[in-house]
Amino acid sequence: MRDEFAVSDGEMILYQTDGFRPALVTDTVALSEGKTLLICGQDKKILERRLQEAEEAIAAKDTFLSSMSHDIRTPMNAIVGLTLLAKMHLDETARVADALNKIETASSHLLSLINDVLDMSRINSGRMQITPEAFSLNDLIHEIMIIIRPQAEKKKHVLRLTTEDISVETLVGDSLRLRQIFVNILSNAVKYTPDGGEITVGFSEEMLQDQCALLFTCQDNGIGMSEDFLRRIFEPFERVRSSTVSRIEGTGLGMSIVKKLTEAMDGSISIQSRLQEGTAVQIRIPLGYELVTVHTDALKDKRMLVVEAEPALQARYDAYLNEFQIAHTITASVQAALDALADADIGSRPYHAVIIGQSCGEKEDKLDFAAYLHKSYPALPLLLSSDDDWEKIRYQAEHSGIVMFLPLPLFRKSLIKGLEAALESVDEGKEAAGYPDLRGKKLLLAEDNLINREIALEILGVTGAQIDVAENGKEAVERFGASAENEYALILMDVQMPLMNGYQATEQIRALRRADAALVPIYAMTANTFAEDIAKARAAGMNGHIAKPIDVNALMQVLRTAVGR
Repeated sequence: MRDEFAVSDGEMILYQTDGFRPALVTDTVALSEGKTLLICGQDKKILERRLQEAEEAIAAKDTFLSSMSHDIRTPMNAIVGLTLLAKMHLDETARVADALNKIETASSHLLSLINDVLDMSRINSGRMQITPEAFSLNDLIHEIMIIIRPQAEKKKHVLRLTTEDISVETLVGDSLRLRQIFVNILSNAVKYTPDGGEITVGFSEEMLQDQCALLFTCQDNGIGMSEDFLRRIFEPFERVRSSTVSRIEGTGLGMSIVKKLTEAMDGSISIQSRLQEGTAVQIRIPLGYELVTVHTDALKDKRMLVVEAEPALQARYDAYLNEFQIAHTITASVQAALDALADADIGSRPYHAVIIGQSCGEKEDKLDFAAYLHKSYPALPLLLSSDDDWEKIRYQAEHSGIVMFLPLPLFRKSLIKGLEAALESVDEGKEAAGYPDLRGKKLLLAEDNLINREIALEILGVTGAQIDVAENGKEAVERFGASAENEYALILMDVQMPLMNGYQATEQIRALRRADAALVPIYAMTANTFAEDIAKARAAGMNGHIAKPIDVNALMQVLRTAVGR
């Protein structure tokens, strides 16, 4: 029991720890206005502990500010300096291109620093939200590996991915936060593993009563951590220091964010590590799931040809296609595939689709092979199964005759649905396309910032679409209201604008009494990129969200899906 009282008109303030007996006064502290605080024995220990905690918090804050000052100025110095160099050598194309590539790298690093700080701020203030939605595990893993693989290749790491037999491919959870967690762990593995090291990534599942636990593991043979640091790893601003690797950039907030996000999703994280022996991280997160029924009617009596030399992938193709009773042949080389096609022609037992696999050579070799097949067998659907970034190779791939992309890792339902879609696309006579051809289409761009508007117009210009511009939300509503029905094929809406913000403008457009008001695709194009911002955009009636800085590939994918023909 603790009673507290003050003598307002006297010279003393007394804290008493026992309600029945006077506490033993062991120390005094002078206060303002001539008063004195009498401290009892037990209270002194509490105050000393709190003083120590306060001093540690101040020290952590000072460390953070010092680190952030250095880490933010480093990429900013690169951006400013390289911009100056590019302007000084405008007539040297190669030098300008090199400067722009380095500016892009520095900008991405600066953006990641800012995102970490903002995420931590939102988590600590209780404004971070988990937004569960259905997502493809196949797509999530593929996106993660696209982000990590270039980092690993730059340091000549051996990067292995294992996916144990996955039965549930459609999960329900916050895929953006999951990607943030896994990318953070893998980025650390790359950063703290010296050149030529090994990193093994694993995904598996554990079926629960009404959920599916997603299990993620990451094992590296990097510099490892001491037991002392391992106890502090989830504290903000902590970073490993080692003489065996170059200075590690970052805020030191990553693992703290990972732990908080994992716990917010009712998950758990465990880390084992030893100095100079590497680190193993395991994360377990329970998620909802959806059972997707795969219909194979369109594949009945069809024959598939697979070109894949990797034994593990061969076995997976064989198992999945056998499971759905789909006739198939697997060849290990391009020449063997050509022989199989020739034999099929002679025997009048044609193949109905060809899957060009990961191990058919370099990207260019695979696409050259696809172009040859497309020319020789124009009615034969071609699929590409690869760990490549599809958006970066899409233009060339589609013009080589590829009609469907199967991202690795390969899952059974993704394979079957991809084959079915490929056959349907040929039946429907779909043609290959690069940038979406939007000639004859009109888009409405709502953007108040002049530079952002200029950038967006330049990017959208490659599609051939006609672009109308509104400089605020109010003007966007007025332009749409004054337009003919179905005049606009798509609206790109900034969120933070004067007079009327993007959410309000979207709500007003959706409320208009005209048929196209409810149907016109509206996408937020904004720097508000948190999960709750995305949810808010959808609640306002938007169809989706495009983050700034603008990812050209993501924007083109939206245009293809929402407007393209």
